Amino acid sequence: MDSGEPRFACRIHITRTIICIMMSLRSIFRTMTTLAPQAKKQKLHKLIGTHNGTFHCDEALAVFLLRQTNTYRDSDVKRSRDPAVLETCDIVVDVGAVYDEAKQLFDHHQRGFTEVFGHGFETKLSSAGLVYKHFGKEVIANKTQLPAEDPKVQTLWLKMYKEFIEAIDAIDNGISQYPSDIQPKYKSRTDLSSRVASLNPRWNQPTSPEILDAQFSKASLLTGEEFLGKLDSYATAWLPARDLLISSIESSKQTDPTGKILVFDQFLPWKEHLFELEKESGVADSDKAIYVVYPDDGGSWRIQAVPVTSESFDSRKALPEAWRGLRDDTLSAASGIEGCVFVHASGFIGGNKTKEGAMKLAQAALAM
Repeated sequence: MDSGEPRFACRIHITRTIICIMMSLRSIFRTMTTLAPQAKKQKLHKLIGTHNGTFHCDEALAVFLLRQTNTYRDSDVKRSRDPAVLETCDIVVDVGAVYDEAKQLFDHHQRGFTEVFGHGFETKLSSAGLVYKHFGKEVIANKTQLPAEDPKVQTLWLKMYKEFIEAIDAIDNGISQYPSDIQPKYKSRTDLSSRVASLNPRWNQPTSPEILDAQFSKASLLTGEEFLGKLDSYATAWLPARDLLISSIESSKQTDPTGKILVFDQFLPWKEHLFELEKESGVADSDKAIYVVYPDDGGSWRIQAVPVTSESFDSRKALPEAWRGLRDDTLSAASGIEGCVFVHASGFIGGNKTKEGAMKLAQAALAM
C-alpha cells in the first residue's frame, strides 16, 4: 500500500496539471474571441473628434450629420482638447483652430475665419454649417434615397440651410437676429440652440467627463431628430408642391392665357415656389401672377392675392377696396357676382361658393 501511494499522488498531480492547462486554454480562447470584435470595430469604425467640456448645438449637430454619411456612419466620438488625442481622430469638428477640408479639420474659431455657405447666404459658418456645406448633400441623398446628382437634392440642400442650419451658425457665432439699435419685445428660449444648452449640467449639479459625454450624446440625438424631421417635411410635402405648381401654371393658361390668374385643383404651399420659379424663368413684372384660385376645406373656393414677397403682408394687387370687409349677399351685390362668401378687410383673400364665382372675382379684380 505504501508503494502505491506515490503513484496515486502522481496521477492526481498530472490530472490537476491537465485541468489547469485546459482552463488556461479556455481563458485564452475567451480573450481572443472578446478582442476580435473590438479589433474589427477599431479597424472598421472611424473616430470623430470634438472638444470636451460644455457642448453646443453646432458640434452636436455636426457629429450627428457625420454619422449619417457613408464614411463616418456609426463612428465613435472622442471629446478632448488635447492635440495629441485629436490627432488620432479621422475627422475633427469645432476644435483645433484649423479649417482644412483635405485634412478633415472643421473648426471656425480661429482668427481670420470668414467662410460662408455661399449661394446668396452671408452668415459666418459654425461647425454645423461647415459639415453641412461639405457633407449635407450626401446626407440628404441618403435619407431621401435620391441620386446625389438629382436637382431635388440641391433644392433640399439649400432649403435646409435657409430654414434650419443658418440660424444655428448665426447663434453660435453671436450674430444678432436684430439690428443692434432695436431690442426685441420678447425672448425665445425654446430654439434648438437653447434646448441643447439646457442639456449641459447646471452650475450646482455634479459633473464629470462621463456625465458630459452622456449628455452630449443626448444633445446630438436631439439635433439630429429635429434635422431629420425638417428634412422629411420638406422632402415629402414641401418639394412635391413645386412639381404640382409647375403643372398648375401650365394648365391655368387654359382659363387665363395671361398667366395672371393661377388655378389649383387643391391647396398647396405655393408662395415660395412661385417666387423662385419666376426668378429662375426671368418672368417680367408685367407678366407675373396676381391672383391664385383654389378650393378650401369646406367645399367653397378661395381667391388669394399674390404677396409682394413670400413672407410679405402686402399684395401685388389686393382685392378692390370696395369689396373689403363685405360678406355674402352684400358682397355679391357690390361685386355683381353671385355666391360670394367674403373678402378680408385687408383685401388679401376672399371666397366664393363655386370655382366659377371665384374666377369671376379674380377677373373682375384684375379689370378694376
